[in-house]
Amino acid sequence: MNYRIEGGNLPVVICELESGEKMITEKGAMSWMSANMKMETNTGGGIGKGIARMFSGESLFMNTYTAEGGPGQIAFASSFPGEIKAVEITPGKTIIAQKQAFLASSAGVDLSVHFQKKLGSGFFGGEGFIMQKISGSGIVFLEIDGSVIERDLAPGEQLIVDTGYLAMMDETCTMDVQTVKGVTNMLFGGEGLFNTVITGPGHVMLQTMPAMGIAQALIPFLPTSNSK
Repeated sequence: MNYRIEGGNLPVVICELESGEKMITEKGAMSWMSANMKMETNTGGGIGKGIARMFSGESLFMNTYTAEGGPGQIAFASSFPGEIKAVEITPGKTIIAQKQAFLASSAGVDLSVHFQKKLGSGFFGGEGFIMQKISGSGIVFLEIDGSVIERDLAPGEQLIVDTGYLAMMDETCTMDVQTVKGVTNMLFGGEGLFNTVITGPGHVMLQTMPAMGIAQALIPFLPTSNSK
């Protein structure tokens, strides 16, 4: 498979497939495709795996697209302004991503649910108790909100991240939370009570414009049911 990412901050990934090659995606992600692409809808490994994916923010069913009778083209567009990042997954490289980060992948990639080992990481860290685990072998395309900032953490090196800004980390990283120090900082600092702490080793992707943050910022400007 060859691919290219176009579209600036409203990106689309265009994949060129050889005959017989397959792509997997969540429902509704396909933007356009050549006429010889065949679509099949299934649970992607059984009803149990489908239900588990629903907990991680994806749909029960997955779509598999196959190029039949010759080369084919298929494109997948991001659902939010930002970037699409291609990550190579190998048996030795598994990643943990935020909910709904998965856009599409080659057929050898497996999407499952990941539970944070420490409850505090999920309830207070802002990234959610349930995230996506992406393993197997192949290329996965991730949706990132805003721009991507990438960091490589050394063993034991820590990075403090505000709520919602963690997009992806290697499985070798761990995630925990810590309270903001100082009562005045907690009450009047405007950064909330908790921060997410990522500890290496591993690769980390941060996003500059979390969708939830944008939604919360717009709430005061939206008309209410009582508005005339």
